[in-house]
Amino acid sequence: MQSFLDQLPFRYDDPLVIGVAAAVLLLLIAVIVRLASRKKPAPVVPQVDAQRQVPAETATPKVTLPPSELEAKKLAEAEAARAQAEESRRERNRLANENADAAKLKELKAQEEQAKKAAYQAEKAAEAEAKERKKREAEEALRLEAERKQREREEEEQKKAAAAELEKQRVAAQAGQTLAQGLAKTKSEGFIGRLNGLFGGAPRAIDEKVLGELEEVLFTADIGVKTASNLVETARERARKNELADADALKKVIRREVERIVDLKATHRLSGGGPPHVIMVVGVNGAGKTTTIGKLAAKATAEGKKVVLAAGDTFRAAAAEQLDIWAERAKAELVKGKEDADPASVIFDGVKRGLEVKADLVIADTAGRLHTKANLMEELKKVRRVIDKALPGAPHEVLLVLDSTNGQNAIAQARQFHDAVGITSIALTKLDGTAKGGVIIGICDELKVPVAWAGVGEKVQDLRPFEPKEFVEALFD
Repeated sequence: MQSFLDQLPFRYDDPLVIGVAAAVLLLLIAVIVRLASRKKPAPVVPQVDAQRQVPAETATPKVTLPPSELEAKKLAEAEAARAQAEESRRERNRLANENADAAKLKELKAQEEQAKKAAYQAEKAAEAEAKERKKREAEEALRLEAERKQREREEEEQKKAAAAELEKQRVAAQAGQTLAQGLAKTKSEGFIGRLNGLFGGAPRAIDEKVLGELEEVLFTADIGVKTASNLVETARERARKNELADADALKKVIRREVERIVDLKATHRLSGGGPPHVIMVVGVNGAGKTTTIGKLAAKATAEGKKVVLAAGDTFRAAAAEQLDIWAERAKAELVKGKEDADPASVIFDGVKRGLEVKADLVIADTAGRLHTKANLMEELKKVRRVIDKALPGAPHEVLLVLDSTNGQNAIAQARQFHDAVGITSIALTKLDGTAKGGVIIGICDELKVPVAWAGVGEKVQDLRPFEPKEFVEALFD
């Protein structure tokens, strides 16, 4: 090994030689490091950085795009130019050590500078392309973020829609029966069912036989003799004018007449007078008076109204107890007196209490009266006068509660109560348990008093505002 070193054309331990060797070694290391750092990146598909630690809902996704062909080309040109410059520099240093011609050294110097300039220009072009790529990456990231937010909004809307649908189903489950469901027996078994039997089947010309059958159906219905007579007379008049081509035309005539008869305006607001708005409730025992009062109170408190109930049915202990239960259920205040106390005085106290607590609504229960007993009806007249003393102008409504299962007898009751206390509206109960729902037509026709409420079940929601159009559709459609 020593003899080999002795044969070298220069001394290996010469300081100049050691310095040059060290410089060359450092240069080689620098070139290797630079080449490694400039290695062309492998093309990748645009993607969201799955390794980021920031939650997806708060961070813009990171997107990496592959370099364009031009950027890759310029990077390669820069690398080649730097390598050429390095080669010229090494060659120039070598020749300098050998005392080469100055012109040759100058030429190598110029080549080195030219290569460095070319490398700089290629790098600038690559940087410009990289800048455009970063811009595209940012735009792509924003697009992905916008898509994510849009998906989140859509998912949130879907959740809200699903929640709304569940709430709708919940409300529907608690909504009780519809009027059509409550009138199912009237439609299938009552006079509407018999009318459909008359009009159904093969087409029939409208002659005296058909009109006679119509008369029989209507007079055996629960709509009342007067109303039945009017409907038959209307049909005969149309037939005389040749306006009834067939049974369908006759049915349309009956429907239009029923629509006209029941189209009376009723209020369902439980407000408008006072305050407080005072409703005097009357009716015979067993009609559902107390239950109707409780359901009305529950509806009012659900709307945010302050309600006072006056237990004026002092002759029946169970009535006060039942109303007490309803008052607690509806979160209403109950005013009651001792058993056998004067009904008028209890109701007077109830109205005064309503004024004192600034109630929105006072509902006064009254003792069930047989409409055929004149002395008992006089008691109701007294109650009405006392309410007016407690609050001038009250009661603002006189609500008659009728049991629809009584049929034509309900019409007679309505007539007597109307003559005694001037009823302003009617609540017809138990429609779901009878085929006599046609009584509504007779009451509206004879008394011209609107039906305000229809009871079609046991739930609070089953006491429904009566809508004439809905009633006709439920019967005929």
